[in-house]
Amino acid sequence: MVIGCLGCVGAVKESRPLLLTFFILLLLIFFLEILSIMLFFIYKDEIDHYAQRDLKKGLQLFGTEGNVGLTNAWMIVQTDFRCCGVTNHTDWFEVYNATRVPDSCCLEYSDNCGLDNPGTWWTAPCYERVKDWLNENLVALWIFALCTALTQILGLVFSMTMFCQAVKVETFYA
Repeated sequence: MVIGCLGCVGAVKESRPLLLTFFILLLLIFFLEILSIMLFFIYKDEIDHYAQRDLKKGLQLFGTEGNVGLTNAWMIVQTDFRCCGVTNHTDWFEVYNATRVPDSCCLEYSDNCGLDNPGTWWTAPCYERVKDWLNENLVALWIFALCTALTQILGLVFSMTMFCQAVKVETFYA
């Protein structure tokens, strides 16, 4: 927002320093985004491993005081994606120190259904289900990324055009 305001003020006032600062900062952000995308694809397996590990650590906070958001998020994910645990339903056994799962893992929700027979629980891993959902919606994600990149490129072009125009005007009247 600050950088956008910098560009707007620079354009309205036709201030060369503000336009140049906007251009440099936007170019820096653009290159950092490209770098982060490249690093994501290079270290995809490592990111996958760390994400699963951190999600399993997050399971330990399920239902604890001060973690209502995390608890609700897990319940929503498991209900909407019809899955249980990060890699499978046994992830919950370590959390509860017993053979049970949260009620959001049940095929048919009812109070304390997580204590029932494992045959009444979702068996699909949530991590894989969410990854599959992201892969199914990859086109929308790429369209969003391309639109963002195009907007940034247009911002770079227009700011540099205004900067160069301001240079010509100052040179002409000097």
